[in-house]
Amino acid sequence: MSSASHTRSVPRLLWAAVIVGLGLVAAAGVWYGLSRPELTASGASECRLAKPVLDSLKPLAKGEVAAVGVSSTPKPAPAINFTGPDGQPKTLSDFRGKTILVNLWATWCVPCRQEMPALDKLQAELGGKDFEVVAINVDTRNPDKPRAWLQENGVHNLAYYADPTGKVLQTLQKSGHVVGLPATFVVHDSGCELALLKGPAEWASPDALAFMRAALGRS
Repeated sequence: MSSASHTRSVPRLLWAAVIVGLGLVAAAGVWYGLSRPELTASGASECRLAKPVLDSLKPLAKGEVAAVGVSSTPKPAPAINFTGPDGQPKTLSDFRGKTILVNLWATWCVPCRQEMPALDKLQAELGGKDFEVVAINVDTRNPDKPRAWLQENGVHNLAYYADPTGKVLQTLQKSGHVVGLPATFVVHDSGCELALLKGPAEWASPDALAFMRAALGRS
C-alpha cells in the first residue's frame, strides 16, 4: 500500500471508531434509562394504580393546603434511610401498603415547631393501619433534645423518626424536595409520591383533613 493511500485510510478508521463508540454510548444510555428503578415495568405499574387518587387530590389543594403541589403523574418516592422509634434502620419502602405523610423537621426551625401540634392532631384523627404521619427529625446535635421537645409540647401521637446524620436532608435537597424546612410529601400505599409541600401548613385544618382523606380514598 502506498503512503498516500495509507494516509487516507487512517481518517476512515478513526471515523469508524467514533461511530462505533457513539453507538455504544447510545446503547448504554438506553439500557440505563430502561433499568432505572423508577422506570421498570413493575414500578410504572404500581404508580399507575395511584393515578385515580392523584386526580382526586388536585381540586382539594386549596385553602390551608393551597401551596401543596400535586404531582402531574405519580412517581416513586425518594430513597431515604433513617431510624425508627426503636433506633433501628427504616426506609420509606418499609411503609408499603400504608399511605404516609412524610415531614422533615428540626427543633431549630421555628415553622417546624409551630406545625408539629397540627401534625400530631392529624395523626390522632386519621392515623391507623392505612395511614401514618412520618415526621423525621433532622437535628444533628444533642439527640435527646427533639424527644424532650415533643414531650414538653404535648406531641404524643407521632412515632419518633430521626436522622441525626443529616443524610436525609442532603438527599432530599439534591432531589429538589427540600429548599428549607419544614418540607412535606405524601406517599401513596403503592410507594409512589403524590404531592409535595415546601413550607408549613395547618395540617389539622378541614382543608388538610379533606385532602388527606382523599389521599386515603376515604372521601
